[in-house]
Amino acid sequence: MSMVPWNPFSELETLLDRYQRLSGKSTQSPGGREAMKVNDWSPAVDISETAEEYLIKAELPEIKKEDVKVAVEEGVLTIQGERRYESEDKNRKHHRVERFYGSFARSFHLPEDTDTNAIRAEFTDGMLNLHLPKMEKPTSRSVEIDIN
Repeated sequence: MSMVPWNPFSELETLLDRYQRLSGKSTQSPGGREAMKVNDWSPAVDISETAEEYLIKAELPEIKKEDVKVAVEEGVLTIQGERRYESEDKNRKHHRVERFYGSFARSFHLPEDTDTNAIRAEFTDGMLNLHLPKMEKPTSRSVEIDIN
């Protein structure tokens, strides 16, 4: 059994994080400006690598392809979109709603060897597969410089 140091504020931080996630509140910086937007929810993502490419697989169940946007800017890939809540049916009474609805965004810093001009996206059965091909790294060579 390993000893773990006690953090008296960890439960409070967890509770605050859950509240902000569920209510869609933004985290405020001390100056009152918005420091970070808390998304309504965040899709699960798997990232893998082969010799030829990186693969990002994002679970986006019940989201239409038209409601998803993928962009790369300054070496950061962003996946964003929205899962819309079904309209209320007066004849239906909900006993439990556990799935998250609303907007989401996930961002990832891309490795330097990613060929951002050749990224491919596939969207099938609620899975977004992003294929990020690797570029060949330029071979570095040693050059001796004469000092005058």
